[in-house]
Amino acid sequence: MTEECVVRFEFKKKKIEALYTEEKNAHKYPDVVVDNFFDIMSVIDAAENEQELYALKGLRFEKLSGKRGKEGQSSLRLNNQWRLIVVIKKDAQGKYILIIDIEDYH
Repeated sequence: MTEECVVRFEFKKKKIEALYTEEKNAHKYPDVVVDNFFDIMSVIDAAENEQELYALKGLRFEKLSGKRGKEGQSSLRLNNQWRLIVVIKKDAQGKYILIIDIEDYH
């Protein structure tokens, strides 16, 4: 019997990792964005595979277009203005999510 794989994640930028681990510089983002960031990170942490993330329509997990799309980047909506930018990567242990940044889309 094979064991289900939980979605792994890593951070590309130290500032986003510090926000996640220490809530460092949370004041640089609107409160709702920080709250939603932690909510989404909890969902990612609890997911067994990336399909679960696509299935949660409220996350609006979608591939980006243009240059970013060609780089494999996707976004998850933090609110109407802010997005969590990610890339699905693969290594010897399987797929994982690389958390790129939190970006203001307006």
